[in-house]
Amino acid sequence: MAKKNKGAEGSENEKSIGSKITIAVIVLVVILIWLVVFALLIKLDVNGLGSSVLRPLIKDIPVVNRILPDVSEEQLAYENDYPYDNLEEAVKKIKELEVENDALTKTKDSNTKTVKEQKAEIARLKVYEKDQKAFEEKVKEFDEKVVFADQAPSIDEYKKYYESIDPTNAEEIYRQVVEQLQYSNAIKEKADIYRKMKADAAAKILETMTADIDTVAQMLLSMNASESSGILAAMDPTAAAKITKKMIDMDSQLVKDK
Repeated sequence: MAKKNKGAEGSENEKSIGSKITIAVIVLVVILIWLVVFALLIKLDVNGLGSSVLRPLIKDIPVVNRILPDVSEEQLAYENDYPYDNLEEAVKKIKELEVENDALTKTKDSNTKTVKEQKAEIARLKVYEKDQKAFEEKVKEFDEKVVFADQAPSIDEYKKYYESIDPTNAEEIYRQVVEQLQYSNAIKEKADIYRKMKADAAAKILETMTADIDTVAQMLLSMNASESSGILAAMDPTAAAKITKKMIDMDSQLVKDK
């Protein structure tokens, strides 16, 4: 009898435990179902539940924030404090900055080129300034030598003459005279070189310059008679004759000018 009672009690205990487990499973399933339903409500953003109510609370929680509904690029930009509302605006801004950068680069290159050109122009003008000063000094020197020479006319006569001609013409005359003086000096310097050479050596060189017969004749004219005759004698007779003819013509022209 006692054994039967113990068996009955054990059976009842087992049934009680089994029912409790069943209830627990059912409760768990119900909870899971409610969680799934709640997650769907959040994901579908019913009545703004996902975007307005829960997003500010769980958007920064990893894994959990996956149940939140997708939001626009504008919303993400606003939440992350981005300066652009969407990717299109950001790409547009990048292109604008690239265009500005290209313009600045071109401006820099242009400025660099301009600076180089200006430096080159300054260097050129410095040379011109130097030449101009040298020209002015030579003009002044020429003026003084002509005006104040022992055989020169009186100062009053020069004053009257220069007052009577156009200033531009006077300047051009000065320039031409100075250039002629410079040319004459250059001819004399070269003549001195050939004067110091042996006559036959000088003759051979001057024969090769017959294409510029004027220069050859002027150099020989700047020498004394014995020096020029020695060089002409050592030349080819045909070349010597041409040069002599040119020398005679130059002397004749000089007499006419006087």
